[in-house]
Amino acid sequence: MVSIRDWPENERPREKLLARGAAALSDAELLAIFLRTGTRGKSALDLARDLVAHHGELRALFRADQKTFTRIPGLGPAKYAQLQAVLELARRHLAETLNRSEPLTSPEVTRTFLSAQLRDRPHELFCCLYLDTRHRVIVFEELFRGTIDGANVPPREVVKRVLKVNAAAVIFAHNHPSGVAEPSEADRRLTRRLIDALALVDVRVLDHFVVGDGEVISFAERGLL
Repeated sequence: MVSIRDWPENERPREKLLARGAAALSDAELLAIFLRTGTRGKSALDLARDLVAHHGELRALFRADQKTFTRIPGLGPAKYAQLQAVLELARRHLAETLNRSEPLTSPEVTRTFLSAQLRDRPHELFCCLYLDTRHRVIVFEELFRGTIDGANVPPREVVKRVLKVNAAAVIFAHNHPSGVAEPSEADRRLTRRLIDALALVDVRVLDHFVVGDGEVISFAERGLL
């Protein structure tokens, strides 16, 4: 087998990226750079192509658990840990678009951020964006973690955390692992309870987003607040 190092320079994934930019590479070529090395009889690019073929799409690969990921020969716990680290770095990079220096005025930026954080999680998460008086982000935080059937969200605990952060307003978000973003009746009741509880300490609930598979629904846009 010919090693990638023996390929023409303009065909090697790393050199191609440096010369033409990351957008010029295929999914398999990008994965090959991440993998760095192949296995006996297979280059890193061959192994990357196996990954793409096995999972069908990058999203399925990224949400695979360790057992599923390591079924392909040559991919062990170390590579799985590396991939999870890269994904978390990507989430944190996106979080920096919601920085404290500018007021949060774009619903689309908020949607993109929340979708990246919550869409492919296998369990339900209830999260909060804490905002100051100018609606600048103080911090994004996961508050409660539940099963795919729902999360227990005590309003008293939410109020305590909001006061500790010294937020003037909040945006709530949670995911539906089923993929269906439509707010449930339980979601509506919970939102109303949180609005009432936070009103007692003069904190506004600006929105509550429900993240599904490819759709993020805003309570504010639906007139549900």
